[in-house]
Amino acid sequence: MNDRIYINEVAPRDGFQIEPVFIPTADKIALIDALSPIDLAKIEVSSFTSPKAIPTLRDAAEVMSGIGRRPGVIYTALIPNEKGVERALACHTDELNFVMSASDSHGQANLHMSADQSLERFARMVDLTGNTATNASISTAFGCPFEGVVEPERVLDIVQRIAALGIDGVTLCDTTGMANPSQVGALCRQVIERHPELTLTLHLHNTRGMGLANALAGWQAGVRHFDAALGGLGGCPFAPGATGNVCTEDLVHMFEQMGVDTGVDLERLLVVAKRLQSIVGHDVPGQVVKAGTSQRRYPLPDAAG
Repeated sequence: MNDRIYINEVAPRDGFQIEPVFIPTADKIALIDALSPIDLAKIEVSSFTSPKAIPTLRDAAEVMSGIGRRPGVIYTALIPNEKGVERALACHTDELNFVMSASDSHGQANLHMSADQSLERFARMVDLTGNTATNASISTAFGCPFEGVVEPERVLDIVQRIAALGIDGVTLCDTTGMANPSQVGALCRQVIERHPELTLTLHLHNTRGMGLANALAGWQAGVRHFDAALGGLGGCPFAPGATGNVCTEDLVHMFEQMGVDTGVDLERLLVVAKRLQSIVGHDVPGQVVKAGTSQRRYPLPDAAG
């Protein structure tokens, strides 16, 4: 039960990309700087996509250049194309997280290309990366809002082709929260068995309330790397019905209660999470920040009469 797991914070990218109001650059930098000392494995700082496509992340270069780098933390960014690679490298991004869709329908909506076209682009992007670490995120790996269930063999074929390109890791994304624990466990086991050389990460959304259950199923299958968003923020602007990611503080709390080492300072994480509502200007879905950890004790109410 004590195998170390690694938490990757994605709120500055996946969380802020769907916010209706632009989060000021200084606020983004301040949030990332507050998260850096908490011993998260990675922080996804932003996305080097077209500002026209996602205007809320139009300040990616300013944020990546403005944050304070903490040794031991990987500062990553989502990269959709070759131009994004060049922009990210110019800002000394630690890891380039390429993105594609397992579903052609979602790929066309999100990136204007099929899975095959995305993989062809990945090959060109890899040629530009030099020695910088790379990861490939596969959206709609468990289900597509346009097509329904995505067959596991399709995802496994994509993972095989990603591995052949020499990319270091792969992330399976439940983009609109369509997965169930049985499905997650089965697919993760197959990826781990076929590709032990890849670092496998799970990126889960809580759209249908199964985010933590799916994370547990992934852990039981051998996954040790998990994306999560502070406060449960997030969602894909190109996927109808998409809502927030698995909440970072809720995920850390669950694993810590199980005796699993996350490496994260939960109390300090909760302090940062409490600031989030004032940054985004609305309530957030996270539960532990509201209820407190399981160690919290309340005074007994006065006896009636």
